[in-house]
Amino acid sequence: MPEYSRNNPFPAKVLKNINLNHEGSNKETRHIELSLEGSGFSYVPGDALGIVPENDPELVAELLAEMQWDGEQVITINKKGDTLPLKEALTTYFEITLLTKKILQQAAEFTESEELKVLVTSEDASQIKEYMYGRDLLDLLREFGPWKASAQDITVLLRKTPPRLYSIASSLAAHPNEVHVTIGVVRYNSYDRDRKGVCSVQCAERAAEGDTLPIFIQPNKHFHLPESEETDIIMVGPGTGIAPFRSFIEERAVNKVSGKTWLFFGDQYSATDFLYQDELEKYQEEGVLTKVDKAFSRDTEQKVYVQHKMLENSKEVYQWLQDGAYFYICGDKEYMAKDVHETLISIIEEEGNMSREEAEEQLAAMKKEKRYQRDVY
Repeated sequence: MPEYSRNNPFPAKVLKNINLNHEGSNKETRHIELSLEGSGFSYVPGDALGIVPENDPELVAELLAEMQWDGEQVITINKKGDTLPLKEALTTYFEITLLTKKILQQAAEFTESEELKVLVTSEDASQIKEYMYGRDLLDLLREFGPWKASAQDITVLLRKTPPRLYSIASSLAAHPNEVHVTIGVVRYNSYDRDRKGVCSVQCAERAAEGDTLPIFIQPNKHFHLPESEETDIIMVGPGTGIAPFRSFIEERAVNKVSGKTWLFFGDQYSATDFLYQDELEKYQEEGVLTKVDKAFSRDTEQKVYVQHKMLENSKEVYQWLQDGAYFYICGDKEYMAKDVHETLISIIEEEGNMSREEAEEQLAAMKKEKRYQRDVY
């Protein structure tokens, strides 16, 4: 039996694929259940699932049409000398939705375009960065032709599509032989073209029940439940950040732990964006979830986020930490995780009656003891 791994992903059958958001939502969040039968994979809560995505067939067709390339032409795809028909290579192998400085610099050698030459030789690094942001290979080929390059010349510039990692949203103990993920679907418009997240839109539009997705398990040593089942946990996971905490809660439900469990969840509207609402309410009724605090930012005049809910409960948050609780954050690194981190320091400072510096030291000590863990992206 083959060893399935990152380099040899397992074709997992899609068992279920539903949109967790209700009609009228600004968002689409997919809950996908995959079969692990025959994979030999196992995982623990906190681990990630790798999906090896394919490019959008419409985008591949536009590229072939733009360059008048023959999709059946066989090209070499790597240094080992492996070959694939061009259309298949652009679909399954190459990354075509992101540009890099290196791609632009090398592409400039295949065109007379002064504009591209100026861009790549500019002293001002922000210009090239600005150009790359929100553009892809098709934009580059459309804007700076005509090209004195074959399909082979252009594809040599591209890198292999990297797999996408998603926090696992299930407990293996609760769902033997299955793995679940929670995926926010990315769609936006830039430079007059509709753009689609490579993996998220494939999962939303081209991964029906019965289809397969190539997957592997990516262990995450830095994000896991406490060893002791008596330990309390506080979890902050707005939006798709809920994913690993669903696995934490399921695992604790199966193991009937005595430790308390507190979840802070947030999203835009409670009516349309309360992900896994029925499950969470059931866990609360059963006492598996001790507390759930919700922040729906668009339900009120003033935007309310998870960190505001933490502040409202600052005394209790501090008490849980004093009693040895673990604190977890999952989700957006750019804004949310920073705000929650700062809020946590403020709570320790305020409730612990100490200086900012002392509060920061206390949080650093918690991190060292693995009592403060983050899974941010």
